Amino acid sequence: MAISFDASKKIFKLDTSDTTYALAVHEAGYLFHLYYGPYLPDNNLLPMLFRGGFASFHPNYPNYVNTPYSPDITPSEYSCNGTGDFRISALQIRNVNGDISTDIRYVSHRILTEKPALCGLPSLRSEAGDTETLEITARDHTTGAVVKLYYTVYLQLPVMTRSVVVENDSQYPMDLERVYSTCLELPGMDYDMVHLYGQWFKERTVTERPLAHGMQSIQSKRGSSSHNHNPFVALKQHGTTEENGPVYGINLIYSGNFAIDIEVDARNTARVLAGINPTDFNWHLEPGESFTSPEAVMVFTDKGVGEMSRIFHRTYMKHLIKSPWRDVERPVLINSWEAAYFDFDDDKLVAFAHEAAKMGVDMLVMDDGWFGVRNLDNCSLGDWYVNEKKLKGGLSKLIERVNAEGLKFGIWYEPEMISPDSDLYRAHPDWCLHVKGRENSPARLQYVLDMSREDVRDNIFNQMSAVLANNKIDYVKWDFNRNLTEAGSALLPANRQKEIMHRFVLGTYDLMNRFVTAFPHILFENCSGGGGRFDPGMLYYSPQIWCSDNTDAIERLTIQFGSSMCYPVSTFGAHVAARPRTPLSTRANVAMCGTFGYELDPRKLTEDEKEQVRAQIADYRKYNKLIREGDLYRLIAPTEDHFRCAWQFVSPDKQEALVTSVIMRRPETAYFMLKLRGLDPNKMYTDTATGEVYSGALLMYAGINLTEQIYDDGESIVKYFKAE
Repeated sequence: MAISFDASKKIFKLDTSDTTYALAVHEAGYLFHLYYGPYLPDNNLLPMLFRGGFASFHPNYPNYVNTPYSPDITPSEYSCNGTGDFRISALQIRNVNGDISTDIRYVSHRILTEKPALCGLPSLRSEAGDTETLEITARDHTTGAVVKLYYTVYLQLPVMTRSVVVENDSQYPMDLERVYSTCLELPGMDYDMVHLYGQWFKERTVTERPLAHGMQSIQSKRGSSSHNHNPFVALKQHGTTEENGPVYGINLIYSGNFAIDIEVDARNTARVLAGINPTDFNWHLEPGESFTSPEAVMVFTDKGVGEMSRIFHRTYMKHLIKSPWRDVERPVLINSWEAAYFDFDDDKLVAFAHEAAKMGVDMLVMDDGWFGVRNLDNCSLGDWYVNEKKLKGGLSKLIERVNAEGLKFGIWYEPEMISPDSDLYRAHPDWCLHVKGRENSPARLQYVLDMSREDVRDNIFNQMSAVLANNKIDYVKWDFNRNLTEAGSALLPANRQKEIMHRFVLGTYDLMNRFVTAFPHILFENCSGGGGRFDPGMLYYSPQIWCSDNTDAIERLTIQFGSSMCYPVSTFGAHVAARPRTPLSTRANVAMCGTFGYELDPRKLTEDEKEQVRAQIADYRKYNKLIREGDLYRLIAPTEDHFRCAWQFVSPDKQEALVTSVIMRRPETAYFMLKLRGLDPNKMYTDTATGEVYSGALLMYAGINLTEQIYDDGESIVKYFKAE
């Protein structure tokens, strides 16, 4: 079994394919963390608990004065507030008396072969026989809170997940003020914290800094996971590289306010918490009610940051992204936004389709501006009926004309938003998020609908379904173009107003689930001003997300490299745009590291450019399976080299490799040897462009000579190697 319990030592041991996670139960019922790292055959792990002597300032466990442990310095499995552990806490409950002291003790456990679903939340799936789950039930005997800790281990991957359910098993109400999904204790502080920061147009830049004594944290309180920080952190031991050394990765399957907090104490140990941001959060539990936390995904490897990323990629491809889109080639689409913005009609769109079809494009996507009376971004969100003054023959007629050109049809929505200048707002002004007595602060001239309300979700679902069910639509781009302010709900009582941020996310998940269930044939692409909600929660419902509104190829290198830290490239919405800073070939080579499509007016391309597009689409079809299913190796990161960026895909059987190198700015010298990775050193690989044959060993240890093949700003090259 992957999960075992030694009843004599009271030790739980959880083994994945390559890792071990261990925890113990104290004689008084406290839960202690023992170990997380490379696989251990041992079960004698209790000596790892002792962290040195303690003074009166470190409280003893009640009634256990002779125990060598104090809650203030002992590695806790799920830390609680106010009962002797002064470090950051994972759980804080305010009981009916108003105090916030929380203390949970072990009651029982179960080892499950089935992975329980999380109520109302996305989570990793399991397939028959590939997971085991440990459910530990603990109880706070003062408040009556029952806390269930869930640990799922994947047998074929070095991956485990964690989540928490809190139930009110008392006669009185209680309030959850903090309920993190995971608590991890790491001995030592010799780690670098790696995370992804940014803003609109500059998302997910990789940054790192050494852990320091005290607090370090990333978080969002914007109502979404946000452009600014991604719900992902890696902790790599000092000296760990892309391909060597130990690293822990944590990613939260959640699309709202999150926090990943790390505290390093005076004994040089690090406590890591990941979960819902406790700022602006409270959850009221009446007797019999329960609360479920989002799921945290945890990865450990001693093979470097690159292998950590590849483990996340394999995990999400197999266990997060849903069929049928997980394993199939995505359509090459052309989006109307950068080609026309709001200035289009049915004839212009058909003209786009006509030219795009000649080049091999599969789908035309009609972006913002087709509904209500929307000709600018100042009105009509929430009025999801067709503007027949703009689409003079109606939507069905337009789709017929586009289909007649040989293209499928896609459409844009922003379901969670409402314009003050809209029929929906005039009819239901209370349907937007608002706080009584305060003026709403608009952003992009729009407000946010209260997605916690079932009547609001029903209205949006019915409006959109009327369009989707009665028209031949194959793709929906789901946008979200602002963050949440004045986050209050007209339906919630005063003691539940701080639940609104989480209820908003749950409502969005519910609406998305209704759509993907009702329209399983439609390919949904998520978007939030580009990559403002690029997280695993969204990927559960949509297999791809528009990576960034920034479509400049050089800028996209940093954005896409950062995204690849934990997300597969098949999820990156990436297009070739009319950005003249780089050649058309480079724009395509960069977009190939993603879903691939076009964001331009095809009528404005020259004949030579159209021929290039035909060749690019042919290459996309040729390499798509390799890119989608292959292992990604980040060869030269754009944040580490001032001149070049390079990456590589290797097929699982190591028979194929696709290598791309881009010149970001002209280097000082033309001399350039690029060392590949992930090949079989004993295989012989043919460079299909030149016919030259090299061993995998030569390509990895000596490299391929690219001197003077690419040298000027914006140039790029792609090399395809096939084993003999």
